[in-house]
Amino acid sequence: MMLKPYFAFAKKSFLKRSAYRFNHLMSIFNTCLQIFIFWGIYKALYGDRTEVDGITMSMVTTNFILSMGLSAVFYVDDYFLPSKIWDGSIANELLRPVSFKGKMIAENLGNAAFNFVFQFVPALLICVWTIGMKPPASPQMFVLFLVSAILGYGVLWSISFAVQMTAFWLVNIWSLTTIKTVFINVLSGSMIPLWFMPEWMRGVLQFTPFSSIYFTPVQIYLGQLSLQEICFQYLVQILWIIVIYFVGNLLWIKGQKKLVVQGG
Repeated sequence: MMLKPYFAFAKKSFLKRSAYRFNHLMSIFNTCLQIFIFWGIYKALYGDRTEVDGITMSMVTTNFILSMGLSAVFYVDDYFLPSKIWDGSIANELLRPVSFKGKMIAENLGNAAFNFVFQFVPALLICVWTIGMKPPASPQMFVLFLVSAILGYGVLWSISFAVQMTAFWLVNIWSLTTIKTVFINVLSGSMIPLWFMPEWMRGVLQFTPFSSIYFTPVQIYLGQLSLQEICFQYLVQILWIIVIYFVGNLLWIKGQKKLVVQGG
């Protein structure tokens, strides 16, 4: 019964997105277009070669399809809290008998579920049919990939949550969210596969939250990690979720004490 309101919030977000059919058709097109563009660039760079430093073109293609597909699913509204602070509705939200943070993640999950069904799956089928991708290393690795992908979403949501909490002090968090997005795009392996990074950088990035979002699930999908390494990466993902959420929650507690709403 305690979770019932949050299921309602998630369902509402899902149904709200379904009302704009043209938008999600354009989202499918946008996801496919990004994948095709990056595939074309790397296809040109590879030329007649089948692999570079042991990294095959099919591995690169699989990385783009999975990373950009997951980025479409991993919907996070970076302005969920800031928008409510700006219009003063945060005061009413805090008076509701439900957790504001619970509502935040429920609505994000509703949007993520919609994106998975109506954006990721169609885009995946189109890309697999047109340019192809490697199958999972094994059924077991595919299951472990799904677990890591869920944890990757947790890392991404925690980062967004912590950034949103700065809205209690900043008038506009646009620049901060832009910096956050750039770091994630570059260091998560979605734009540039981390295989092509210098070895020392890959060693550093595996301990950061960024590679945990997309590159770790891709590595598991391709069977590049042993079971011991997968367990270690799970631990890294879980620790980052806890640490970043703790920082965001601390800002949330302090921000509520600082909050002053005028008008609304």
